[in-house]
Amino acid sequence: MNTYRCRECQNEVSTEAKSCPYCGAPNPPKIEQKGSGFEWKSSKTFYGYPLVHIAFGRDEKHKLRVAKGIVAIGQFGVGLITFAQFGVGILFGLGQFILGASAIAQFAISILFGIGQFSTGFVAIGQISLGFYALCQVGFAKHILTPEIKDPAAIEFFLQLLERIKRFLT
Repeated sequence: MNTYRCRECQNEVSTEAKSCPYCGAPNPPKIEQKGSGFEWKSSKTFYGYPLVHIAFGRDEKHKLRVAKGIVAIGQFGVGLITFAQFGVGILFGLGQFILGASAIAQFAISILFGIGQFSTGFVAIGQISLGFYALCQVGFAKHILTPEIKDPAAIEFFLQLLERIKRFLT
């Protein structure tokens, strides 16, 4: 069995040890531990925030890396525009669980426009929706369009929305 000195307490520790039996340091034979994952920030900033910040994994202290920038990309993110598993997109967010002004996510919690399995917003589109106008399987809204409930105002609104999207894309 090979041994090395623990990088923290300098006691002899087996190379197989996952943590030092004397001081508890993780991966004791490693001289330098920079964490896991990836992190990059653009050199350009706006009011101290990077224009783009990409972050995944954990840092050298085992804390979760959180992307924070004008555009934030990562497992966790906060930005004006955010692409994250869990995030806050002040203007827009895309991910699994997003909170923001507008969101596309499995759980889209938004103020203006939300699309997702569960969505909220002034306009909410999803399986379960809560909004002023809602297009959904099940939901609650002032004007709602579901397989069972066909509010004429909701039908007119969503038809006009569809036409605007078609004009925009052509």
